[in-house]
Amino acid sequence: MNVRDSVAFVTGANRGIGKAYVEALLQAGTRRIYATARSLESLADVVAIAPDRIIPIALDVTDLDRVKAAAETAQDVTLLINNAGVIGSGGLFTPNSVETAQWEMNTNYFGTLSMVRVFAPILQRNGGGAIVNMLSVVSIASAPVFGSYSASKAALHSLTQDIRAELAAQGTQVVGVFPGPVDTAMTEGLPVDKTEPIAVAQAVLQAVEAGLEKSIPIQFLRVHLRRSPHL
Repeated sequence: MNVRDSVAFVTGANRGIGKAYVEALLQAGTRRIYATARSLESLADVVAIAPDRIIPIALDVTDLDRVKAAAETAQDVTLLINNAGVIGSGGLFTPNSVETAQWEMNTNYFGTLSMVRVFAPILQRNGGGAIVNMLSVVSIASAPVFGSYSASKAALHSLTQDIRAELAAQGTQVVGVFPGPVDTAMTEGLPVDKTEPIAVAQAVLQAVEAGLEKSIPIQFLRVHLRRSPHL
């Protein structure tokens, strides 16, 4: 896939890796970018980067009606980047751990599933295109204290493999991304080596153009291998 000729849709684009995706897409020459977040106000700084090429949309991926409304606006999309995600903390045995797990699953798993189901026909009409699902190394090796987050990403990893198989016939490329710790608000306070969000975004776009199914940039893998015997 040629990213330069694409029309991209990025969820969770107001900060962190999502904002970095917008920046990397602009650098790659993407024609149009739909940038989404729960509130339009939070997208002001992102849109200001290139107001002639960035279209802001208010979107909560857990709200199916809003997902469908966003899709009606973005009928020309060829590259869907499912970046929106949430993370809780405190382990599995805290008073609110079940509610936290449900929140994480609703966003990270069911939200992504809704996005893919609604946008798959659009991608098909536009020639197949590509889907990028943001996973994590904890999709493969669970992180203590973030067990339910790890489980939500493991579920999304499994789902991504099925999406790839089911959409193969329509020519849609499906890329699963497995970064280690990234320097965003989500990992603030974690005493680990981190990489810059723009490095993640650039590596993923390279994977899309190379036709890869997985993106595990080597700098992330090195960080995780130093810390986990499971990979």
